[in-house]
Amino acid sequence: MLACFDKEDYAEGNNLIWKSNMQAHSYLNSLWQRGKDFLGVEVPILAGAMTWVSERHLVSAISNAGGFGVIACGAMEPHHLDLEITETKKLTNRPFGVNLITLHPALPELIEVCIRHHVSHIILAGGLPNAESIKAVKNAGIKMICFAPALALAKRLIRMGVDALVIEGHEAGGHIGPVTTSVLAQEIIPVLKEVPIFVAGGIGRGEAILSYLEMGASGCQLGTRFVCASECRAHPNFKQAFIRASSREATISPQLDPRFPVIPVRALENEGTKEFIEFQRQIIDQVNAGEVDLKEGQLKIEKYWAGALRRAVIDGDIETGSVMAGQSVGLVNKEQPAKEIVEELMTQALTAIEMREKIKIG
Repeated sequence: MLACFDKEDYAEGNNLIWKSNMQAHSYLNSLWQRGKDFLGVEVPILAGAMTWVSERHLVSAISNAGGFGVIACGAMEPHHLDLEITETKKLTNRPFGVNLITLHPALPELIEVCIRHHVSHIILAGGLPNAESIKAVKNAGIKMICFAPALALAKRLIRMGVDALVIEGHEAGGHIGPVTTSVLAQEIIPVLKEVPIFVAGGIGRGEAILSYLEMGASGCQLGTRFVCASECRAHPNFKQAFIRASSREATISPQLDPRFPVIPVRALENEGTKEFIEFQRQIIDQVNAGEVDLKEGQLKIEKYWAGALRRAVIDGDIETGSVMAGQSVGLVNKEQPAKEIVEELMTQALTAIEMREKIKIG
């Protein structure tokens, strides 16, 4: 069960407190009801899809806690995704989604795997989806979510038929956009009402979630906050790096060439960051020399990150591996169950509402 306030928890005579808590729950539900309905969950918090991290155990734990777990397909081949979905379904009967990278060469086959499994939601990331992918998802009756780093792109995606948007700001971990979360939210949320909008990037507390809901968002997406969930199978070294890190240590990898939009990545700075700069130079030289075409070069970059991330997440190599983390990493200070994290976020949002009401009454 999600965190809630039971009337019996309060001593007789504290009816005002009980009434305040009920009002806080009612208000919070009214803010994110659209997100709850769209995702089919109790708490419309999407788990960010983190390659090698967002697998069956973490995904099912978040869904079982009332949130919306998301499998990160990343560079998986279709048969690997098929197995991951199968195993996730064994661990939860709650809704969960699958994040697919639009640059993946086997994208049509990956979509077909999701269709066979009757996946309820597909999140297409890493670039603008093509018409064929959109048609396949829509014809299957699957709800489609896409990322929009700018208002113009958000409007275009809505015209293309997406069912919901994630607007992810500069503070996020992994691949990021150029605009901060707060500015992006102000730019997009008041303007677009056609589809549910979920806000992501640098969110680690319930008060922040509440603020975006009050702007008109339908929910939020959190990734970094769930890395240290006890159900997460990431290497202990990887988790400890998050627990020790401050927000300012999550820095952006330098982009040497704007032709490679997949390059900018936010991670904890280490030797691997320096190695990537050299790798990037090599790929750019190969593209300029005509040895590799642009799309292949972009895919090589993507595979580099996938490999470097695996070394950190699975092998525990936090020196030369990629420790992708959002700036909210400074808010991660211990390992705790996913259910406890969701409840904590809920409690923080509800407490903020209650405190505001007390100030009004006072």
